[in-house]
Amino acid sequence: MPILEVIALTAKDAEAAQEGGAHRLELVADMASDGLTPSVATFKEVQQAVDIPVRVMLRDAKGFAPGNLKQLRRQAWELREAGATEFVLGFLDAEDEIDEGVTLNLLAELEGCAWTFHRALDNSADVFRSWAIVQTLGCDTVLAAGSAKGVDDGIENLKKLAAQSPPALLVGGGLQQRHVAELLAAGVTGFHVGSAVRPDGWAGPVSAASVREWVNRLV
Repeated sequence: MPILEVIALTAKDAEAAQEGGAHRLELVADMASDGLTPSVATFKEVQQAVDIPVRVMLRDAKGFAPGNLKQLRRQAWELREAGATEFVLGFLDAEDEIDEGVTLNLLAELEGCAWTFHRALDNSADVFRSWAIVQTLGCDTVLAAGSAKGVDDGIENLKKLAAQSPPALLVGGGLQQRHVAELLAAGVTGFHVGSAVRPDGWAGPVSAASVREWVNRLV
């Protein structure tokens, strides 16, 4: 069955997403930087507020290189100690290739955890070459738009990637409701939204009614 993953910044967002029927959350902080690692306190609040799965972002700097890998590993450890079991991460090197070394270094803190390789794939030098590398890293999901420009530009790439899973393809990044039927027909089973379920944009909370509208499109 298709799933809808919703970006949450707070426990209030998480509750609204769950009320609307979301199947999973991506918990982040600071969307002005495209989503960074949330605090342990925020994770605990969300964990207590909902009972759907929560994937926690591990990213400490805008862009696709870590700001301080040692500190990021410590944050991962602290989140695991707080009960986090699912994560989101992924890095590129200076040549815009998948940075396997950095990714595996951080994964050393996540043994046994499910995780998503995030949209670094879209910003890499070659989406398909990167997909083949990511397939070897152990994630169960790849979040992608098929292009750094978003789903509109990347939809044909997404159709090709959907045929190459596993890992599962989770489509997000400029995703609009008009894309859903075409992607479902191509075999996509995962959909990821953020501002699309916030009527007031990132300055406002998640709307349960907006989430429900998206969920109904996946039936």
